[in-house]
Amino acid sequence: MQFPTLKTYLNWAKAHAPKGPFAFIFAQDDIELTHTVAHHIKLGFRQTVVLADVPFTRPADLPAEVAFIARAAKSSSDISQEMNAIISALPQQWIYCGYNGEYLFYPFCESRSIGEIIAFNTEERRKTIATTVVDLYAGHLGHSPHGVDVTNAYFDRLGYYAETRRDAEHRPLEQQLNIYGGLRWRFEEHVPWHKRRIDRVALFQSLRGLKFQPDFTFNLPEFNTISCPWHHNLTASVCSFRAAKALRHNPGSRHAISSFRWPGSEQFKWHSQQLMDLGFMEPGQWF
Repeated sequence: MQFPTLKTYLNWAKAHAPKGPFAFIFAQDDIELTHTVAHHIKLGFRQTVVLADVPFTRPADLPAEVAFIARAAKSSSDISQEMNAIISALPQQWIYCGYNGEYLFYPFCESRSIGEIIAFNTEERRKTIATTVVDLYAGHLGHSPHGVDVTNAYFDRLGYYAETRRDAEHRPLEQQLNIYGGLRWRFEEHVPWHKRRIDRVALFQSLRGLKFQPDFTFNLPEFNTISCPWHHNLTASVCSFRAAKALRHNPGSRHAISSFRWPGSEQFKWHSQQLMDLGFMEPGQWF
């Protein structure tokens, strides 16, 4: 399916799209786009939508059922305007948003569908699933100059920290954390300060009045919490090549970095158990 604008797609979706969950994937280039889409289809998303930066066109091997939309000619890295149009048009739907080269993992995702995790989360009276971005990177930049290699991917198994999020008056916000680590922490001199956080609310239920903000938080404080007050909720991970691509694309960092690997690197096994064992996500009460 091909749509000229997001508005056209949303008008169609109101009448014809299957009930969610929806996966919206923002494609900044064609690197691993088909692989990204296939991963989320396998998780069980009922509708997968690609919003592609101009002049990037639809890949020939993209499944026919995937909706493909060209973004505005002067598209920005800020996706909040588009996400808010999606939230407004599709209320009460569960929505995932991410980029090409990013892969959602949740506990036991190899044997349980996205619908099952949403059903469990809904029973716990939660409208969001908190996610941590795990930066992936190619093990050998000489073989993979873009920093992307799904067959030989690595990530940092250590070097992470969290701090309590505070409001404008420096008061602590309950159950909210700013999390740091990965490539953005190790190469922070090449990363603007406002892009160093790796906490993200990537999976949520849309509500009328809900606003998606440029830093991947929401206007409703509860949507930004990592868990409810009475017990730990399940969490998920977004395993992402996006930071590696950016560091390899930027002229300053590209020439300063000969390898992303260090003693804290570990090869990524593309399995949720590895992420749970290292504490990147937890099943909560879901066994």
